[in-house]
Formats: sequence, structure tokens, C-alpha cells
Amino acid sequence: MTPDWLRIKKALSVEADRGFGDLQGNQYRFSEFMTLTFGDPLKGVDDYQRRRWSKLAQDFAQYPNLTVKQRQGVVAIARRLVQELMLAAEASPTPPQPKRPKTTPLVEQATVKQATVGQAPSQQARAGQPQNTYQLPLLDRPLKALPKLSRKRSLDNLARLGIITVRDALFYYPRDHMDYARQVEIAHLTPGETVTVMGYIKSCSFFTSPKNKSLTIMDLRLRDRSGQLKLSRFFHGPRYSNRGWQKKQEQQYPRNSLVAASGLVKVNKYGTTLENPEIEVLDGPDGQIESLKVGRILPVYPLTEGVSADVVRGAVLAALPAATELDEPLPTNLRKTHALVSLAQAIQEIHYPPDHDRLIQARRRLVFDEFFYLQLSFLRRRQQQKQVQKQAAVLTPTGELSDRFRKLLPFALTNAQQRVISDIWQDLQASTPMNRLVQGDVGSGKTVVAVFAILAALQSGYQAALMAPTEVLAEQHYRKLVEWFNQLYLPVDLLTGSTKTKKRREIHDQLYTGELPLLVGTHALIEDPVQFRKLGLVVIDEQHRFGVKQRARLLAKGESPHVLTMTATPIPRTLSLTLHGDLDVSQIDELPPGRQPIQTQVLTAKKRQQAYDLIRRELASDRQAYIIFPMIEESEKLDVKAAVKEHERLQETIFPEVKVGLLHGRMTSAEKDEALRRFRDNETPIIVSTTVIEVGVDVPNATVMLIENAERFGLSQLHQLRGRVGRGSHQSHCLLMSSGKNPDSQERLEVLAQSQDGFFIAEMDLRLRGPGEVLGTRQAGLADFALASLVEDQDVLFIAREAAEQLLAAESDLASYPKLRAELEQRDRQWTGGAMLN
Repeated sequence: MTPDWLRIKKALSVEADRGFGDLQGNQYRFSEFMTLTFGDPLKGVDDYQRRRWSKLAQDFAQYPNLTVKQRQGVVAIARRLVQELMLAAEASPTPPQPKRPKTTPLVEQATVKQATVGQAPSQQARAGQPQNTYQLPLLDRPLKALPKLSRKRSLDNLARLGIITVRDALFYYPRDHMDYARQVEIAHLTPGETVTVMGYIKSCSFFTSPKNKSLTIMDLRLRDRSGQLKLSRFFHGPRYSNRGWQKKQEQQYPRNSLVAASGLVKVNKYGTTLENPEIEVLDGPDGQIESLKVGRILPVYPLTEGVSADVVRGAVLAALPAATELDEPLPTNLRKTHALVSLAQAIQEIHYPPDHDRLIQARRRLVFDEFFYLQLSFLRRRQQQKQVQKQAAVLTPTGELSDRFRKLLPFALTNAQQRVISDIWQDLQASTPMNRLVQGDVGSGKTVVAVFAILAALQSGYQAALMAPTEVLAEQHYRKLVEWFNQLYLPVDLLTGSTKTKKRREIHDQLYTGELPLLVGTHALIEDPVQFRKLGLVVIDEQHRFGVKQRARLLAKGESPHVLTMTATPIPRTLSLTLHGDLDVSQIDELPPGRQPIQTQVLTAKKRQQAYDLIRRELASDRQAYIIFPMIEESEKLDVKAAVKEHERLQETIFPEVKVGLLHGRMTSAEKDEALRRFRDNETPIIVSTTVIEVGVDVPNATVMLIENAERFGLSQLHQLRGRVGRGSHQSHCLLMSSGKNPDSQERLEVLAQSQDGFFIAEMDLRLRGPGEVLGTRQAGLADFALASLVEDQDVLFIAREAAEQLLAAESDLASYPKLRAELEQRDRQWTGGAMLN
């Protein structure tokens, strides 16, 4: 992708004019925009310029920590390089515009007549139908009904890929394309490009390799008006060494014949060539290419062992005429408004497009469909929920409790907190139940925001419940709430799996009578004996960790209670729309003032002692430290084993002078609570833990976080872990210990080292590792898209969301669009089978 030179120049110029202050733009800071820009690989330049370009990505990642003079130097280097590259692009002679090779059409463009179902050719003739019409295969027919696809082995192989019917073949999208539809002269071949060359044969020979008698080499020399090209192909096996076979092959490539050759341009010790070229001899200068693999944009399909690309291409090609049978679900005006091609055209041209522009149009239509139906499903679900739900309690957001709570806070609320509280209060005054998600970075003050919602319920005469996914997190919330609620003279209690029977009964009684206005807990809150007298608000923390049924059971404890969900995982808007499209979303995108940034360093194994020395210095100041180990091969057993083994080593040989605690996922709840209590009370100054420590542990005295094998984590998860320190007034440190030698891994970790902004980090994680990693795990409920990319197709996602909103606003039941409704219901069934999250 060619950089937007003018935009880059303008950004550099404005930053210099404004005194190198790392300006905040609409979406990113200057340094973040530059890190993203120079982080995209630059094509068409030499290695030296490519290295300079990549180095600037690293420099801009560190930009916020540089002095003004150092920033000035980085900007000057960037401006020089950009100017050089722009001049080079202008000065380089423009090669002739690539032509399109002449190819025969793969799918007949004429109108195809559909045979009557079940009629044999003789019956068609008697019915007055011409026998030579093409029998269009019906979409739901098995593939064996297609010509050239009757071989059982091929059909069995296709079935392994889930391709059983004609429809399956049509919707088996390519994962990529090789563009051989660009005809380039020999003198203008560029390494790394896929092209087609048209040239005359100068010579052709087949010979056995003198070093390997089982290897036969084809040596073909081509010429065109601009130069010459040497092509080679290799044939493995003794049968190709037969001189008679070799002579016969040479005769197929006579001297001065015109050929078309397609392949990837490479440079080897013999010069420029095409790697493993596909070659076709043409009838003459006006001859058309008939081969499936030469001169076309060739689809590349996902395969499995034993299934060849040619078998899949053959099946798709045989099925393509049936695309004209597909119903068009989208209304004509919607397609016109958003310039979308028809479904039939999109299906045909996602497989075998006549040119690159048509491929882009086909892909855009199918990507739009994936996003549009998902958003339509989300919006209809939200609409239906509002229709079926009973009227919610109208709560009074402001009152004595809210006012008293605001006064006892020792800090002023941030603008972001006030904005989100205002969103929540507006929802609570409506008669339809609130369904809002609050996203907030680590330490952004989500709990305070939740308390204002809880107090609105309490001062309106209703009860509230706060459910957290783990006992550790539930207890964390409880401790904080008790501290505040004691000053407001309000009772609050905690209910978890560890709560004793006597206490449990007491809580049940107080809930039922209404004496207990607020209950904090884990999954224990959804047990049958738990009955609220008047539940008006439910707060769910880290809601993506609960199943749909668990959340529904909690909501059933009241009559259409308002729902506030929270997550400490900053999620980019694209990902949020595909995960939480049926929720209203608010972001707390501002940290409280006065928080010291956590000093983050990426260390290699050679500097391990440096990390241990830092921990010792912090322990000497009566501080504490976490040492974290990653999941190993997704196995909890191995994960625990590694942590236990390392705990013994650290206790016995590295820190024998202090007690080292241990926390992992296989401990009982009581053991975990005890390990955390001892760490919280500083009985164990160091705790070795697996990632169970990730969310909710609040020990202000902990100032060091050492993360082993940091390259195995996603950036978002590392950011979550880092948030366990920096919670007090002391300077905190996060040490990312990397054992990987991959420079890409190091560069990825440097993003974390240079940024404290969770939303920026999540955006980078989405670009670098994909949506599953941003959420920490392969998330159940994240839609699997066949074509759409949340990184590359953000603009289409926002258009699809807007189109879905407009369509539902015009006609909520979609009664005028039966085909669209049928398609939506079909996709809904697929998503439900995949356990959609919301």
C-alpha cells in the first residue's frame, strides 16, 4: 500500500510548528499515528531504505519519553526520508501500464436456461426443450450431479472441506488470490509481483540433472521487445528422465512460438525469473489463453492434507453457473445507495474475477453482507428485548445518597467519568431497561461509576446486585464498597461459593425482606434460594466471562431490572460492534490525574539479574512484587507445573531471605484467598502466579510486575497484568522478560513499553494479532467471518451498521423484505449454533 505522503508531510510539519509537543489528533496522538504509519511495511524500495523506515516506527514508539531536542531529531530524520522517497517516486521512470492478457471466459455469460427438475434429456426433448441447453445445477444438489465431478475420491476429498452441495462450493470463499491478470514486459518485471509475460520462444530444452538422475529440468528462454527471460520447471521422478519423454515435451514448445507464462517474479543467481511458472503456448498474437492458471486472477483456497487446489478450483468452476439461481436478499435501493454489486455477480467474481477492480467490488459486497446481517441481528435483538420486557423501574439518579457519596470522595471525578455517569442516569430515568456496557482502562475508575448507578437504585427504594466472575474479584469489589458504604450507613454483603451455610441463610433472609440493599457475589448470586424483594439494578463485571444463561438467571431475580455491564479490557470500536452490537457502549477513556506512568522495560534473558536486582531494591523499601508465568500450550496442568517449579527455584536460590507466595488456577478458592491475603498483608513480599492474577487484584504496595515469556501474551493481556501495579503513590515497574528471538515479537512488546493507553494498545493488538487475542482468549461469541477483517474493513463495518439502523428504523419487522428476513434467520441459526455471546 502506497503511503499517503502529503498526510505524513503535513503531520510532521504541524508537529514541528507546534513545538514538538506530541499533539493529540482526532483519533491518535502524533507519535501513535507515526508509529502506525512507519509500522506498515514499505514496498518497492531497497533494503537500506526499508530498514530506515522500520527504524522510524521504533523511534516514534519512544517519542513520548524523549526530550524536545531528541524529538526534533526524530522528526527531522523522518522529514528527510519522506522527502527522499517522494522525489525517488517522482523521478523513477514510469513503466508502461500493465495490459490484461486475452483469456477465454470461464463461465458462459449468456442466459442459462434451467432444466426442469427430474427430467432426463429425452423427456426434455419431448417437452419441446432443446437438448443442447446447459443443465443448470440446482443449488442444493450434491456435487456429483455436476459434469466432471463424478469421481468418488474427489468428492470424498471435497466433503472433508465441508463442500458437499453446489451451494457449499459457491460459498467456499478463496483465502487469497494470485493476480496473473497483469501482462508486463520482461524489462519491467519487479521482484515480489505476480504477473503474466507474453514472449516468443528463443529455445527450449529438457534434460536430466547431472547431479540428480531423478530430476529433470525444463529450460525455456523467452524474448519480447524489451528483453529476455530464462524460465525453469522441475520434474521429480525417474520416469521423467526418459529421453523420449523429454523430446516429446520439447516439441510442444517450438522455436518462435508465442507463449504466455504466469508466476511470481524472483531474482536468483541467473537473474530475474518466474518461480514455478504456468505456461501456455498460444495460436498467435491474437490467440486467447484457455488455461485456468495462466493470465487470470487465480483463487487460492483453504485446503487440508490430501486435497489439491485443482480439485477445489474444478468444483467451484463447475458450480459457478448456478450463482444465477441465488436469490438477491438486499433491497435494490440499499444496493444502489452503497454501490453494491448483486449477490450472483459477487459470488462469481470472488472466485474468478475478470480484473482486480471487479474482485474488490465482489469482496466488498460479501464483506458488507457479513457485517450487515450481524448488525441487523444485534439491532433486532435489542428492539425485541425492549418490546418483550416489562416496564423497568424509573430510578431517581440524584438524591441525598449520591450527593453524600460525591462529597466523601477524596478526588474529583474525571470528565470521562462524569460523561459516563450522565449516560447511565439518562438510561435509569427511562421506562425501558438499561442495557449499557462501560469500558474502561485499568485504573480508570469504573467502580466509582457503578456506585453512582447503585445509589440511584437504592435511593429510589430498589435493591442492587453486583456479580463478578471470580471470588478474588468479588471480594475486591466488596472491600472497596464496604469502605464507602460504612460512611453512608448502608449495609452491603458478600455471597460466594465459600460463604458458610449460616451466613448464607442470613443473607437470603435479609435480601427477601429488603433489609440488605446491595449484594456482591459470584455465580452464587444466581442460585435458586437467592430471592430479592425488589431488584432494580444488576451490575455485571467482566461480563464476557459469564455465559448467556448465567446472566439471564440473574436478571430473572427481578422484574426487568436495569443492567450495567463493565469490562477492564479496552476494546476497539470495530471489535465492540461485533461483540456488543446490541448494547449501548460508554468509554471511560481518561485516567485520574496524578497517576504515575508505570515504567515498562523489555528485557532479554541476559538481563534477568537486572530484574532480580530491581525487585530486591523494591523489597528493601518494603514494597512487593508479582512474578507471572504464561499459559503453556493452552494446558492448565503444564501451566501450574511451570509455576510450581519456578516458585521452588525462586524461593530456594534467588530470594531465600523472603517468603515467596504461590497462586495458580488449580488451587481451591480457600487456598487462593489465603495466598492473596498473605500477599495483601505483606506476609509474602513476592507472589509467583499464573494469569489468574490478571483482573481485580488490588495491592497498592506492589510496585514490580515481572512477566516471564512476555512474547507469548497478547498486548491487551499484558496491559491488564501491568495494571496490577501502579495502584499506589509509589513509582512502579513492569518488566517484560522475552525469550523469543523474533524481532517482530520484540517490536510488538516495545509498543507496550512506550504506551500506557489501553485503547491504543488494543488497536495495535487487533492489527498485529487479530481480534481473538485482544480479548485474551479465543472468545466464544466473536463472530467468525469468512472474508471480513476487523482491521482492513472498518469502513465497511460502519457503513453496514448505519444501513442496518436505517432499514430497521424504516420498517422494524422487515415485512416488505421476505428474502432478507429468510437470509437473516438462516444466519441467526448459524450464529446461535456457534454460541453467540450476547
